[in-house]
Amino acid sequence: MIEELLPDSVVAVDTHGEDGLRDAPLYPEEEALMARAVPKRRREFSAVRACARRAMEKLGVAPQPIVPGESGAPRWPAGLVGSMTHCDGYCAAALARATDLASLGIDAEPDGPLPPDVGSYVFLPTESARLRRLAEEHPAVHWDRLLFSAKESVYKAWFPLTGKWLDFAEADIEVYADADRDLVPGGRGHGGLRARLLVPGPWVGERRVQWFEGRWTVRDGVVATTVVVPHS
Repeated sequence: MIEELLPDSVVAVDTHGEDGLRDAPLYPEEEALMARAVPKRRREFSAVRACARRAMEKLGVAPQPIVPGESGAPRWPAGLVGSMTHCDGYCAAALARATDLASLGIDAEPDGPLPPDVGSYVFLPTESARLRRLAEEHPAVHWDRLLFSAKESVYKAWFPLTGKWLDFAEADIEVYADADRDLVPGGRGHGGLRARLLVPGPWVGERRVQWFEGRWTVRDGVVATTVVVPHS
């Protein structure tokens, strides 16, 4: 599913439901992190890393442990950029060679409305106004959940480039539907997103990036978003 939202230079592997990846073996370093984890957390942790290792193999990189750094972000093998995500019933990993992309971020969320109190501290007034308009025009999509996911993807693409926290209020994100796609209740939807960074953006080569762009889809009970930062 998520590979449809990414350029050809990215290798993505995902899984739906309860399959063999949920009991995939872990490396000792990873086992140590899961010593006190509840079964659900361990299954998600194992499955998303199995997806990432399959993506490594497709890129010709030997599978290896994926442990978080001090910030909690995954530490990828030298020469790779990547992102992982999981929610109930779905997990995915996307990797690319660092020579092909500067950074990327992916996120998946259950296809349902956000809790009412979340939007008040996550969304900017400009974003809330756009959400109301989108909800009137395309009520089949849970736009609040979609925007929340987009903010997660933006952060995941931002952090490897800066090593800094990005607050929800520091990026103004617009999501939009593809004009040639029907948005069907309970079915599929597709579109794009643009994020304007409200703080000084990261340097990518000799340019400072102030805009991130990405894609989204709603399918099979999952909202998925991606952000890709090219070198040029």
